[in-house]
Amino acid sequence: DLNPRRDISSWLARWFPRTPARSVVALKTPIKVELVAGKTYRWCVCGRSKKQPFCDGSHFFQRTGLSPLKFKAQETRTVALCTCKATQRPPYCDGTHRSERVQKAEVGSPL
Repeated sequence: DLNPRRDISSWLARWFPRTPARSVVALKTPIKVELVAGKTYRWCVCGRSKKQPFCDGSHFFQRTGLSPLKFKAQETRTVALCTCKATQRPPYCDGTHRSERVQKAEVGSPL
């Protein structure tokens, strides 16, 4: 006799883990992009997106438990967006990629 509630909770646990995965280093240098005033963007938090620095949904399909950072550009300008995923000012680069910790890490691995 199957418990339907248990079946649903185990399915949910597979797709939405309680403990999110750690972000991985996508690249070791920021990407400069032109943001358009008033437009909403989704910055990749997990580091697994193939469309860096923006989200392509990889966090969901790889079951990371992470979500993109949604933000709206206040003005049209060129900015450096973080791809090492270690910035203290997400989504913007703060120079953390120059640290020994990031430079020694392998692309695709967590810090």
